[in-house]
Amino acid sequence: MGIAPLKLLPVQGKSTSESGSAAAVGTKDFGQFLTDALNDVNKLQNDSAQASLDLAAGKIQDISQVTIAAEKATIALQLTMQVRNKVVDAYQEVMRMQV
Repeated sequence: MGIAPLKLLPVQGKSTSESGSAAAVGTKDFGQFLTDALNDVNKLQNDSAQASLDLAAGKIQDISQVTIAAEKATIALQLTMQVRNKVVDAYQEVMRMQV
């Protein structure tokens, strides 16, 4: 098995399938991104609650799955709260500006 030397290649553009999704992402507005992110956080919270219920019902034997689901939900909620705090801070900063 031979070792091929490294070559400097120009950066290639994304494939058509990726650029198609990038165009779709580019057309999303901020509100849609925010709605999607909040829906993802809500889904993680629901998954965590369901995992806890399944553990209590004996459907899940591995407690690590429940712990991981709970930590994912906690981290997502904390991130959401931090983003909210930053948005509120930015709003308050704009409101303090003198015109």
